[in-house]
Amino acid sequence: MATPQRNDKEYGRPVAGSKTETRGRFAGAHISQEVKQLCQIILQMGEEQPDGTSTVTFRRLFDRYTRISNKVVGMLLRARKQNLVHFEGEMLFQRRDDDVIITLLHMPEELENDPEEYWNIRAR
Repeated sequence: MATPQRNDKEYGRPVAGSKTETRGRFAGAHISQEVKQLCQIILQMGEEQPDGTSTVTFRRLFDRYTRISNKVVGMLLRARKQNLVHFEGEMLFQRRDDDVIITLLHMPEELENDPEEYWNIRAR
C-alpha cells in the first residue's frame, strides 16, 4: 500500500477497517457519551437562567462529577470545544477556580457518533 501524501484526505488517519480505526471509533464514541452525561448533570443540578441556559459553579460540579469520573476538567474542555458549555479561563483547578461559573449553553442534540455506536463497537 502506498504511503499517503500530506495533502491527501487520508493522511494521518488509520487504515480503514483496521483495529486501530476500530479503537479510535470506540474511544470517540465513549468520550461523546461522557460529554453528554456531563451536560445532563449540569442541566440537572444547575440553576436555569432566563435565557434558557443553566449555570453551576465549578466546585459544585466537581464535587458531584468526581463521584462518577475523575476526568471532569477534560470533559469540560471537550464540551467547550464543541460549544456546549462556557466558562472563563483556559483551565480550571480545584480550590482556585471553585467560584467560576460554568454555563451549559445547550444540550447536545446530535453528537459526532451515534449514541448506540459505543455499544455496537464494544460488542465486536
